Amino acid sequence: MAPSNTSTTDGGSTPARPSGPGGAPNGLPGTPSGPEVHPVDELLPPVKLISTGLQHVAAMYAGVVAPPLIVGAGVGLSPAELALLISASLFTAGLATLLQTLGFWKIGARLPFVNGVSFAGVAPMIAIAKEHGPKDALPVIFGAVIVAGILCFLAAPYFCKLIRFFPPVVQGTVITLIGVSLLPVAVNWARGGSPGAPGFGSMRAIGLAAITLVAVVLCNRLLRGFWQQLSLLIGLAIGTLLAFPLGLADFGTVQDAKVFALPSPFHFGAPIFDVAAIASLCIVMVVSMTESTADMLALGKIVDREADEPVLAAGLRADGLATALSPVFNGFAASAFAQNIGLVALTKIRSRFVVAAGGGILILLGLFPVLGSVVSLVPQPVLGGAGIVLFGTVAASGIRTLAEAGMESSSNTILVSVSLGVGIIPIAVPAFYDSFPEAVRTLMHSGISAGCVMAVLLNLLFHHVGTARRSPADGASGTTVPTATPS
Repeated sequence: MAPSNTSTTDGGSTPARPSGPGGAPNGLPGTPSGPEVHPVDELLPPVKLISTGLQHVAAMYAGVVAPPLIVGAGVGLSPAELALLISASLFTAGLATLLQTLGFWKIGARLPFVNGVSFAGVAPMIAIAKEHGPKDALPVIFGAVIVAGILCFLAAPYFCKLIRFFPPVVQGTVITLIGVSLLPVAVNWARGGSPGAPGFGSMRAIGLAAITLVAVVLCNRLLRGFWQQLSLLIGLAIGTLLAFPLGLADFGTVQDAKVFALPSPFHFGAPIFDVAAIASLCIVMVVSMTESTADMLALGKIVDREADEPVLAAGLRADGLATALSPVFNGFAASAFAQNIGLVALTKIRSRFVVAAGGGILILLGLFPVLGSVVSLVPQPVLGGAGIVLFGTVAASGIRTLAEAGMESSSNTILVSVSLGVGIIPIAVPAFYDSFPEAVRTLMHSGISAGCVMAVLLNLLFHHVGTARRSPADGASGTTVPTATPS
C-alpha cells in the first residue's frame, strides 16, 4: 500500500515514512527518526510532554481508582489496606501504559494507548469475594487474573485476525458506542460521583460541572497552539479552584497520605487458583480483548496510523502480559481506557510518548501516594464536566467513520441501527440482563461489547454469508483489509 500523507501535530502535512512491523518508521519498531517522522512517533519537548501527559492522567484517574475502591470495600479492607490497593492499581496502570506505548519485541501497540484497571471484572470479583470470604478473596482473585492474562497473551495472534470482521461500518458503530456508553459515566460524575458523596445531585455539583465544561470549550475556542492543547487541563484547574469555596473539595486526603510506599509483591497473600473464579475472569478477559480491539481500531483512525493485525496482536499481548504481572504488585486486569482516545482526538496530540509520560506519572503516583492524593483533589463534578467533552468527542469520531462507510446501503443502515440499539440497552436499563445466565450477563452488561458482538454478527450475515455478500462499492464489507504478516 502506497504511503499516504499524514498530518503533523501542528496541523501541517508531511509524507508518511514507510512503515514496518507495528507501523514504526523504517521498519524499526518504536524508533522515531528524521524530520518526517509520523506524529505518533514524535518526541515533544519536555514541558509539553509532561503537561500533556498529565492531562491523560487527569482524564483516567477516577477510572483507575474506582475498581480497587469498590473491590476493596467489598472485601472489607481497612483504610490503610485500601490505600495500598489504590496505589498498586496506579502503579500497575503506569507499567501497562508504558508497555503499550513503548513496547518491545512483538509486545505493545506503540500507539498513544492508555491502559488501566478494567471495570468489566468488578462484578465477578465482588461475587468471588462473597464466595470465598475476606481472607482468601484477593488471593483467589489474583490467581484468576494471572491465568486470564496468560490466556490473553497466548490468544492475541489468533484473536486479532477478527480485524477482517471490523470494516468501517462496524468500526464506526463501535466507536460511537464507546463514546455513548461513557457519557452516562460523565453525567454521574457531574452529579457528584455516587449517591453517598457530599452534595450529590445538588445544584452546586451540577453548576461546577457546567462551569468546567464551559471553561474547556472556551479555552479550546479562544486559545491557540500549545495552550489550546492544554484546554482540558486548564478547565480542570479552574473547576478545582472553584470547588474549594463551594465546599466540594478539601485537602484532607493530602494530609493523611503517606509520602512513599514501595509495592510489596503479593502483599495480600500468594495467589490461589480456583477453577470457577478462573473461568469467570477468563470470560471477562475475552470481553476486555473485544473492547481493546475496538479501541485500538478507533485510535488508529484518529491518529492516522492503521491498526492492522500485527498492531492488534502486539496490543493484546501487552494487555495479557500486564494483566498477568499486575497481581504480583497487587493490581488487577489491565485494559484500554476509551476516555483517553477522546483526549487524543480533542487535543490532536498524537505522540505516543505523551501517553508514555502519563504512564510514568502514574508509576510515581503509585510510589508516592501523597502525589496521587493531590491528583485526587479534582472533584467528581469537575471530571464530569470535562468528561462530557472527552466522551462526546469519541462518539463524534465514530459518526465521522460511519459517514465514510457507505450508509446509503440498506444493509449497513440495519447493521448500525440494530447494533446501536442493542448496545444502548445496558446503558439505558442497567438491570436488563440481571435474570440472564452469568456468562451472558458478563458479555452483554457492557454496551460496548454487546454492540460490538451484534455489529460483527450482522456484518457476517449481510456481507459474508451466502448470496448476501456485497461488493465494497455497494457499501458492504467496507474497505479492503491489508494483508498482515504472521504475528
